[in-house]
Amino acid sequence: MKVDYHLHLEEGPYSLRWLDRTNIALDHFYPIPYERHTLEWLHESMKRLNKRVQKGSFDASWIDLYLQEAKRKGLREVGIVDHLYRFKETKAYFEKYVDISDTELGNLQRKWLSQVMTESMGDFVQAITEAKPRWAAEGITLRMGIEADYFPGGEEELKELLSAYEWDFVNGSVHFFEGWGFDNPETQHLFGKYDLNALYKDFFAVVEKAIRSNIFNFVSHLDNLKVFNFRPDESSLIPHYEQIATALVETDTATEINAGLYYRYPVKEMCPSPKFLDVLVNKGVSFTTSSDSHFPDDIGAYIDLNTETLLNKGVTKIATFEKRERIMKPLGESVKHTVKV
Repeated sequence: MKVDYHLHLEEGPYSLRWLDRTNIALDHFYPIPYERHTLEWLHESMKRLNKRVQKGSFDASWIDLYLQEAKRKGLREVGIVDHLYRFKETKAYFEKYVDISDTELGNLQRKWLSQVMTESMGDFVQAITEAKPRWAAEGITLRMGIEADYFPGGEEELKELLSAYEWDFVNGSVHFFEGWGFDNPETQHLFGKYDLNALYKDFFAVVEKAIRSNIFNFVSHLDNLKVFNFRPDESSLIPHYEQIATALVETDTATEINAGLYYRYPVKEMCPSPKFLDVLVNKGVSFTTSSDSHFPDDIGAYIDLNTETLLNKGVTKIATFEKRERIMKPLGESVKHTVKV
């Protein structure tokens, strides 16, 4: 069983860079028959991108490009999520816990929220619900999840937001520390304000609270604070790794091997790190695997590698989810199999 249980359909901010990356994704499936950067190529690209933007975030033809690539890469189950901050219904939640004060950071983050919080939760749910039978007809199980940002003290508000729909899974994440979105490239200079050992200690304390909240089916990218490679000597982090592993086991919460930082960010390392992974495996933590793709050509990225990593460490089952229940299935039987399309 080869799975990708954490990937996204679309996300702002909507920039010319975003358009270029979208065009690259479309070209992966339907190459334009002109040499790149010619005037003919530009005209065709513009027509194609205009159609893509007009159809919106949850267009069926865009979703089914993920299906096409999932088949090509031999995936058997896929979990599509969207970030909670994409939805207008969550505005009050994020404005309460994210720093949007009249400061340099606050003004930047208020602008960012307005750029990414553009969608309706109901539209997302409808699109994935309608896609499930299309995917099933092609032999792939599609699950609907939501990636929910955790803030200490916001547990009851978060539960209320999540209760509006029936998810197959909710994966928790910590993208903010004391209101600061630390994985935003425009705010990475703020790492210089902190003693890194103290920062990581406090960060992992928040991650542990997220785990012990019992809100999430799995908690994502446990050590994503390392995103821009600001990190202390890893030996000092082992006690924190042990603390997180214990919390996961005691609450029966799963985690993932997430490839997103490996191929999209400066740190170029999986989450969790190899040493962190060893601690988690030795404690008996349950895993799923994820690409953290934000474009259809990246679905399944490094899933083979991370599946083999788990198998080599003696892990024989992978976590899958349905209606908020975890289902452990055999790992690895399809690692080398690719479905022809």
